[in-house]
Amino acid sequence: MPEKYNYNQQMNIKYDHLELVDVPAIVAENKEKWFNQTLTRINDSVARIGIVEGEYHWHKHDDDDEFFFVLEGKLYVDLEDKTFELNPMQGVTVSKGVVHRTRAPEKTVMLMVETAAIDPLGD
Repeated sequence: MPEKYNYNQQMNIKYDHLELVDVPAIVAENKEKWFNQTLTRINDSVARIGIVEGEYHWHKHDDDDEFFFVLEGKLYVDLEDKTFELNPMQGVTVSKGVVHRTRAPEKTVMLMVETAAIDPLGD
């Protein structure tokens, strides 16, 4: 039986092309500890907003790179052999196949860019 996680992951596209993307409104409305919302599709990729506090599970994506960019707060991106500490206006790309997890000691708002086909829970 697959493991259950307490994440609210909205994979639907919230904003169409030529529509204003309102990140502050999404942040203000959010009441959850781990929330992801797909903002828009860009060719074969998507931009997602993550509003997070706590730890995500260890996982990897066999076929997809993943970019994390912090807007507010602090995000740690743990790899098996190192940790990136991301502060506002800092980001890192995790290559496909690399085992990783993200964690935030306080409420953190981040932008993620990844393929539209990615399963955020990992492969």
